[in-house]
Amino acid sequence: MISAGEFRNGITVELDGGIFTIIDFQHVKPGKGAAFVRTTLKNLETGSVLERTFRPTEKMPRAHIERKDLQYLYNDGQLYHFMDTESFEQLEINASEIADTMVYVKENEMVKVLEHNGRIFGIEPPMFVELEVTETEPGFKGDTAQGATKPATLETGAQVKVPLFISVGEVVKIDTRTGEYLGRV
Repeated sequence: MISAGEFRNGITVELDGGIFTIIDFQHVKPGKGAAFVRTTLKNLETGSVLERTFRPTEKMPRAHIERKDLQYLYNDGQLYHFMDTESFEQLEINASEIADTMVYVKENEMVKVLEHNGRIFGIEPPMFVELEVTETEPGFKGDTAQGATKPATLETGAQVKVPLFISVGEVVKIDTRTGEYLGRV
């Protein structure tokens, strides 16, 4: 059990039947009345974000998330297939549960599978990936306005915004947390 007065960023707790991680917290001591803790929580299963206040003495169970490194093998349309590189056991996860997080992951890449009480509920891709641009419009001479971007499709099918000078066949570095272009490779 953890009390709201002990909250820190990144701690995971069980709340209202869900698993939440603390994105932001603030201890508030108003001039009148009792102190309270204002938090921003992210549901790890659905990705929704909620703001909630707690009394500093309020207690809740801490969620112990097990992160396991697995290699992504392939997707057959309905299931994503993974392999434990130590025991060579294979694991299938329903595509509807994790498809949004797998958009930046190539075959044979390592990912972290998130598990709570024996139930898999999410995937953490690598923070940064290097992917080839497969489709984008050509940049035109004179398109040099600072910060101008254009849409591009990567080899995994992901859509990102890239600078105008990027062309088809180039390998770019992407931040998987934000989907942001970071540079050429």
